[in-house]
Amino acid sequence: MKIQEIEEQIINEFANFDEWLDKYSYLIELGKDCPAIDERDKTESNLIKGCQSRVWLSCHFEDGKLHFAADSDAVITKGIITLLIRTFDGQTPQDILDADLHFIDVIGLKEHLSPTRSNGLTSMIKQIKMYALAYKLKNQNE
Repeated sequence: MKIQEIEEQIINEFANFDEWLDKYSYLIELGKDCPAIDERDKTESNLIKGCQSRVWLSCHFEDGKLHFAADSDAVITKGIITLLIRTFDGQTPQDILDADLHFIDVIGLKEHLSPTRSNGLTSMIKQIKMYALAYKLKNQNE
């Protein structure tokens, strides 16, 4: 499924909730389905810098696509990283780099997060895009 299609699914899911409290609850529920990071990957190098809570993100490249796993010590943050993994997992590096992530603005995620969580969201996206860029460059050089 293309990134844009996944974004539309997410927008439709969040449209079912009128109140942000319900959307937060949904985010927490999503976090329970986060693709679990292997305990061996909970390292300093996989810790996302710029997040208030601790967020680990691992990535591997297989058959031209990136695959992610994560964990966080905060339930809302775990829900946010789960949304991002859902959007980007199984995508090519170029598709990840080209993604505009309009769903974040449409569902109002950034505006309803505290400034520190909003910075964390930006850091998570930046890290995912850095992985995509690294794998893209690596494959160009092989």
